[in-house]
Amino acid sequence: MHNVTDNLPDKNRRSFMGGTLTAAAGISAVTLLGTTACSDAQPPAVSSVPAASGPVAAATGGLSLAAGSAPPGPLLFRAEMDVRYCEIEGTIPADLNGAFYRVGPDPQFPLRAGNIPFDGEGHVSMFRIKDGRVDYRTRFIRNERWMAQDKAGKLLFPMYRNPALDDPSVAGISRSTGNTHIINHQNMLLTLKEDSPPSALNLLTLETIVPNFTFDGQLTSKTFTAHPKIDSNTGNMVAFGYEATGFGSDDVIAFEMTPQGKKVWEAKVKVPYVGMLHDFAVTKNYIVLFVIPLAKDDEQLARGGIHWSWDGSRPTHFGAFRRDGDGSDIRWFNGPTRSATHVMGAFDDAGKIFVDVEMSESNPFPFMPFKDGSAWNPITGTSYITRLSVDLNNRSISDYAMERLSPWTGALPRQDDRYNTMPYRYGFLGTRDINASDPRQANAGYVRFDHATSTQMFWNAGAGTSLAECCFAPKSASAAEGEGYLMGVATRQNEGGRADLVILDAQRLDEGPLATVRLPLRAIGQIHGWWVPEAQLPTV
Repeated sequence: MHNVTDNLPDKNRRSFMGGTLTAAAGISAVTLLGTTACSDAQPPAVSSVPAASGPVAAATGGLSLAAGSAPPGPLLFRAEMDVRYCEIEGTIPADLNGAFYRVGPDPQFPLRAGNIPFDGEGHVSMFRIKDGRVDYRTRFIRNERWMAQDKAGKLLFPMYRNPALDDPSVAGISRSTGNTHIINHQNMLLTLKEDSPPSALNLLTLETIVPNFTFDGQLTSKTFTAHPKIDSNTGNMVAFGYEATGFGSDDVIAFEMTPQGKKVWEAKVKVPYVGMLHDFAVTKNYIVLFVIPLAKDDEQLARGGIHWSWDGSRPTHFGAFRRDGDGSDIRWFNGPTRSATHVMGAFDDAGKIFVDVEMSESNPFPFMPFKDGSAWNPITGTSYITRLSVDLNNRSISDYAMERLSPWTGALPRQDDRYNTMPYRYGFLGTRDINASDPRQANAGYVRFDHATSTQMFWNAGAGTSLAECCFAPKSASAAEGEGYLMGVATRQNEGGRADLVILDAQRLDEGPLATVRLPLRAIGQIHGWWVPEAQLPTV
């Protein structure tokens, strides 16, 4: 395979970044979750990495990292709040009205040693933007897990996705934290964690309406993805669940719901092995599953550890099947050991499928253990936006193709979500300045990809700032692709972790924020965010 890293400046090979874990903890889109190369070149091994400190230590709450150990002392937020009439620098665009939602883990009680920062109860925050005014509100998701622990006054689910360690009192209730993503559906806000059904919240008050939401009993999977897609033509929600028939099962159930909540089709397939299927791709005609070797580790679970470990001996698998079938037509294409956890965009063209993902050569998460005991490698754990493709018309091929799209590194890519299932031009990514003289000191920023011209536009957030995942808001429902605003939470490390919401013109990122919404405190942590325009919000 062509060694694409050989064509990049050496400083770009050495630079690495991680995606957002929590803005509240001061971790940026350049600190924890890695992004990747599609090269088969083997970079120098990293035998050890210094103990985590600064933003990484704060974000992981003193948990043990694969690459080292952070100081003790979990950083919990736990304060629900309302800030009315937030201070604004600049001007909120007159056509930007709606709500920007964010969710992340905020443990009710300190996490047990050896756990990872993906655990912890879901805490939702909302920036309500209307007529130039911004209000900020946060609420815990009062799902079955939160209510049980609140009543007991102690931790009842001590380890990430290891139900064997749960307190006997919670047998049979949902383990969902709801801490990973959110999406609006049926005039509610669904909070998502991929090991369980969603919870449903009021879009304006954030009050929990349905702790365990199963689409009126239509959800046959025991799990529900953190990354459903909205069909660009019908508005239907396409989703799936992995480990769908029970803990550790190799079953995946994919399905589609109308905006009114009626299921229109369902398919069931099996995966080559039980790996973390965090995201998936949906095109006009196909579903794509990408199986990576963050695999279920039974020995580690038995020792009291978490669900996953990185097994570098396993290949990856790209599986594609038609949306309107039963899954029996699925074809699996093979690839080398890689990680790809988030999709920027996907489309199909006359039987050819294209999926743009963040891709790394190895484990992108410093805190996820390696099955062979290896230390995390920040070079092979770095991700790049990479295009995966297969031609279903060719019955003789068994592998998928890979092409790195640019030298920018980063995790948690986004797009104009109106183009989830069709050809798209623009994508967005939290990253670091690749032009910095010292990549280790490079400032965080957002980059816009223009796939039509193979160019990128970068906004430099400046020294002392880390950034959460960005989110795109169109100017209107009929606006052209990419015509709108990019927003994200900026944590000011040199101001004690105080947070701002920055709003930029997505077509002129490099000109800087149109408006900065200043919070008087640090923000609740975020994994993912979601924009809901005014027309989709309740009127009362």
